[in-house]
Amino acid sequence: MRIRLHDLLAGAAGRAADSPALTYRDETVSYAALWDDVRSRGAGLRELISRGDRVAVYLDKRIETISAIFATSVAGGVFVPVNPVLRAKQVAYILADCDVRVLVTTAERLESLRDELARVPSLQRVILVGGGSPAPVGDAAVDSWDALAGAGDPAREGVDVDVAAILYTSGSTGRPKGVVLSHRNLLAGAESVSTYLEMSGDDVVLAALPLSFDAGFSQVTTSFAVGAHVVLHNHLLPRDVVRLCSKHGVTALTCVPPLWIQIAGQDWPEETGRRMRLFANTGGRMPKTTLDRLRSVFPGARPYLMYGLTEAFRSTYLDPAEVDRRPDSIGKAIPNAEILVVRPDGSVCDTGEEGELVHRGALVALGYWNDPQRTAERFRPLPGADGGIPPELAVWSGDSVVRDEDGFLYFVGRSDDMIKTSGYRVSPTEIEEVVYATGLVRDVVALGLPDARLGQRIVLVVSPAGDGFDVHTLRTLLKKELPLYMLPSDVQVRPELPRSPNGKFDRNLLRQEMIA
Repeated sequence: MRIRLHDLLAGAAGRAADSPALTYRDETVSYAALWDDVRSRGAGLRELISRGDRVAVYLDKRIETISAIFATSVAGGVFVPVNPVLRAKQVAYILADCDVRVLVTTAERLESLRDELARVPSLQRVILVGGGSPAPVGDAAVDSWDALAGAGDPAREGVDVDVAAILYTSGSTGRPKGVVLSHRNLLAGAESVSTYLEMSGDDVVLAALPLSFDAGFSQVTTSFAVGAHVVLHNHLLPRDVVRLCSKHGVTALTCVPPLWIQIAGQDWPEETGRRMRLFANTGGRMPKTTLDRLRSVFPGARPYLMYGLTEAFRSTYLDPAEVDRRPDSIGKAIPNAEILVVRPDGSVCDTGEEGELVHRGALVALGYWNDPQRTAERFRPLPGADGGIPPELAVWSGDSVVRDEDGFLYFVGRSDDMIKTSGYRVSPTEIEEVVYATGLVRDVVALGLPDARLGQRIVLVVSPAGDGFDVHTLRTLLKKELPLYMLPSDVQVRPELPRSPNGKFDRNLLRQEMIA
């Protein structure tokens, strides 16, 4: 019985030992070989951590990345996948926030972090993939990936409600927040998504999204649940996606709208397009022109339009049979989940009435790491729950939706100021803090404005701190501190920024002025 994350891999290795599990560049490993490697690394890792210790994986997508994640599960630890595009300060914040004990990375990435790791006193060991032997980092010893291999039975006792992972996502208050997921969450998600996508061991899945995304990691878990073949890809150019789909006979592809827009514009070989069995969209609404183009490129593929949030992995999908009739819908609840639309007082909305999307079921996360206040705000009892036994907690999404007379849901908007760009949720506060730190501005507001390609583009409105303000200088400094997806597309300079009656910056007025 599957009770922990690594049981997905163990089960697949038992059923289809010689089937390909992972491909990275020109290397392919079978399920049996991958499971042997995971058990070996798990045995070595068990000597370094106690049950529940955090292991951060700061790598691009490669076979060692997957092995490190599943070995952490075997050893009874909690894996923390760190987006490889993040800058050193952001990485160090994540490592310090959840008291990471072990860091798996490369020599090059370690050097980029060295000056920041003093902020991570919990770090005891660094494991280097791909060679190199840098000096110790503070009190943390540095070992090679090969040295991590161990022997004996590595499995540590555990149950499905143990913490399995912490996925960091942007928060409305600025700093990223760690969403705590149990083994049960991950296994239920893999079962649910692989079921409605009708995946099988014959599928070849191109993993094009970051593994630090819930949707990106889901590409691995759903594939392992059915014994499918995962091709790992670190996205560089849209034509690379076409090339890899052709080379490996990819049958399933999930992307975010900006990537789909780029991919749709490529020249796809007819045979490659006809092999595609399904394509799925997440992270925002796909433009209809893009959807139409993809349906032409992949004539036999079923399109799945999905909606989700890290706090519940995946919430809804639109049945491919409904795409022509309801292209704007986010569909209905995925298997093993219930979606409610509620008023501010918690009562259930009527048909056609706008309300907040609330998700209940096995995929609801355990809360936010070390943040009981934000956990209590987002994870609350179900509407109508009474006393007695502890009530079931649901996740209140902060997203406004409407349900039609047939039960299909439609996204209306967000109740906070989060920016959705290139498939990422970006906190305006996080950007604004970096801008303030330059010392060049007195006031700043970061906004997300509609963009056909990105979903939203980031615009800064600033008032200079003194004479001689130069936009180019500001942009240069921001490039050193922010990943590309957080960089503003435009910087507008004003002597003063408008404020609301309570003294806060009037974001709505600024947004209306720039959209008009």
